Amino acid sequence: MSRRTSSFMEHAHPRYWTAWLAITLMRVGAWLPWRLRVGLGSSIGWLAYHLVKRRRHITDTNIRLCFPELSHLERQALVKRIFRANGIGILETATGWCRNPEHMRRRVTFKGADHMRDALAQGKGALIIGIHFSTLDLGGALHSLFFDADVVYRPHDNPVFEQFMTHARSHIFGRAIDRHDLRGVVKRIKSGNAVWYSPDQDFGRDVSVFAPFFGIEAASIKLTAKIARMTGAPVMPLIFHRNDDDQTYTLEYLPALADFPSGDDVADAARINAVIEQAIRRHPEQYLWLHRRFKTRPHVDDPDLYAQE
Repeated sequence: MSRRTSSFMEHAHPRYWTAWLAITLMRVGAWLPWRLRVGLGSSIGWLAYHLVKRRRHITDTNIRLCFPELSHLERQALVKRIFRANGIGILETATGWCRNPEHMRRRVTFKGADHMRDALAQGKGALIIGIHFSTLDLGGALHSLFFDADVVYRPHDNPVFEQFMTHARSHIFGRAIDRHDLRGVVKRIKSGNAVWYSPDQDFGRDVSVFAPFFGIEAASIKLTAKIARMTGAPVMPLIFHRNDDDQTYTLEYLPALADFPSGDDVADAARINAVIEQAIRRHPEQYLWLHRRFKTRPHVDDPDLYAQE
């Protein structure tokens, strides 16, 4: 039996049927008429809001912490919009993975492209600061219409979905690099490539410093400054979002960060957090607030911010 046949038979096991079903639904969803995709995504978000209570609690906690100026009703309304945006994001991810992005070109406005051209002209590659918006994977596909890039990613635990995801991203990015492969990231940047990297999640105390994010001390990864220091590459903030018409998208490069890294890990992490916060405030409903951004606390005996009574 060939290795390929053996692999297929192994992945045909019933424990992988849910993954195969999800992949099939994504492939179908990617080809639905645009308005139907948005409507279906909105419905998925509505269902998730009402059924996935743990994620609703996490989202509400994040919004309460980061937007204390909102009233209770305003906070509830924003949480509902977040679930809607992330529901649509499932169909956007399917579109990014399963369709040629060329069919989306007329829906995209790209701003600040000269900033990236200037950065690449230095011949040192570039480190792109991506952000976990609900449009993340579609944003990567749309970005490929204008610039080539590699991507740093976390491998999926399910081997069937990991294979699907890696294959899909291979059509969007030059290479998909495991987030633990620092040597691979540095090598690609030093070869003159742009690498897309998202440093806005909580990866734990061992690899982080604590720096303010929406005014809260958050575990903030040190690797961004380390990569910039090892490569000398310009660090390029990239903002992307779905516009209010639910039909079009905007991608925007900000100027490369000047005097970065500074040599102070906390100051550098705070600076990256400030850039990310600035982007989120433009469209807060499209950020992935469903994850526990403040899971790791500055002191081990600090209370869990996400504990439920």
